[in-house]
Amino acid sequence: MKILQITAGAAGMYSGSCLRDNALASELSAQGHDVTLLPLFTPTLSDEENVSLDKVFFGGISVYLEQRSHLFRNAPGFLDRIWDSRYVLKTASRRLISTKPEFLGATTVSLLQGESGYQQKEFVKLIRWLKEQPLPDVISLPSSLLIGLAGPLQRALNRPVCCTLQGEDLFLQNLPELYRHQALELIRGQIDDVDTFVAVSDYYAGFMSRYLAIPRDRIEVAPLGIRFDGHSPRIDKPEHFTIGYFGRIAPEKGLHLLAQAYRLLRENTGLPMCCLAVAGYLPPEHKSYLAGIQKKMKDWGLGQEFLYHGMLDREQKIKFLRDLSVFSMPTVYPEPKGLPVLEAMANGVPVVQPSHGAFPEMLKKTSGGLLVDPGEPSSLARGLLSVLRDPAFAEELSNNASAGVRKYYSLANMAEKTVAAYEAAMSAPA
Repeated sequence: MKILQITAGAAGMYSGSCLRDNALASELSAQGHDVTLLPLFTPTLSDEENVSLDKVFFGGISVYLEQRSHLFRNAPGFLDRIWDSRYVLKTASRRLISTKPEFLGATTVSLLQGESGYQQKEFVKLIRWLKEQPLPDVISLPSSLLIGLAGPLQRALNRPVCCTLQGEDLFLQNLPELYRHQALELIRGQIDDVDTFVAVSDYYAGFMSRYLAIPRDRIEVAPLGIRFDGHSPRIDKPEHFTIGYFGRIAPEKGLHLLAQAYRLLRENTGLPMCCLAVAGYLPPEHKSYLAGIQKKMKDWGLGQEFLYHGMLDREQKIKFLRDLSVFSMPTVYPEPKGLPVLEAMANGVPVVQPSHGAFPEMLKKTSGGLLVDPGEPSSLARGLLSVLRDPAFAEELSNNASAGVRKYYSLANMAEKTVAAYEAAMSAPA
């Protein structure tokens, strides 16, 4: 099968969606499919081999400038080539291009308006290039936020279009109300331009069916999969209890709840010397959020027990996870993916997660951890304590986690389910 898989760069940060898209494209290629992974906005970042094209469409600078002024909507091509070069985009990703939803409302609406939006020139450039390439059998969009591409690509290439559903509701919910309403109406109005939707979890298939008014029978599920190379349960357990968090440092990911639960553990349970180890990408806009947590830990007399390791590459991430006694990423919102949870379990680390989003189905399949009440530090503390105080129970969860992830959340399984969804799109009536 020849697949055009579009992905969206995240302005120089590790993004769960980018990691998933890159891993999927790599595995599909390994299974014999001909895959073109085409980035939009900025180059993508992956902690594995990056298999995306060395070419970016809808360059973030061009999209921004065209949104701001009509002068740039007709700028000569040589300027576009400068702005869209990988070097300029990488530099801008680190310094200029924001992915904060509250700043991107008008641009989101414009992109959803498709060829009638301010980025009309970008649609023309993309379609012109694609018409010069061998035609794909199927086109895959990375999220419903880019559904404005579906109709133009279908009309230009006469090929079925699939659309992945993988967490865009959080972005939409954070848009200013005016833009959120417009964006939702535009997405719902273009549902019929997509042949098949592909959700990353059973939870998200049901949620997005209701949220975007997509008929449930038009949504296939392809659960996340991870590459197990390098992941393996540790033999020696940590000398001291180490509670770990790995993920983007942002309020919605719930690190503050984990810090509060840690305080309860240390102050009320007599638990011996511990460490709260934290790692992950810190967006510039959330530096004060992390600083606030660090200050509270210091005020509680626990400052020396809070260690932030920064953004880690793949090898560093695996080592970090293997040194943990228990893992938690207690998201405030119902998380549809939870990639770090799967990675922790792949290393035999028991997890304690809120009972919402995709976590209940993950832990039902793997039996690799515990569910606790969402948003409740006391419930989270009790769950963590039950793992830390019972070595036999922790070992059982560890074994379950390692085996369960390998059985249900492999890259091969994700790729096979995705191919089935593409085949459904290709066989759908025109």
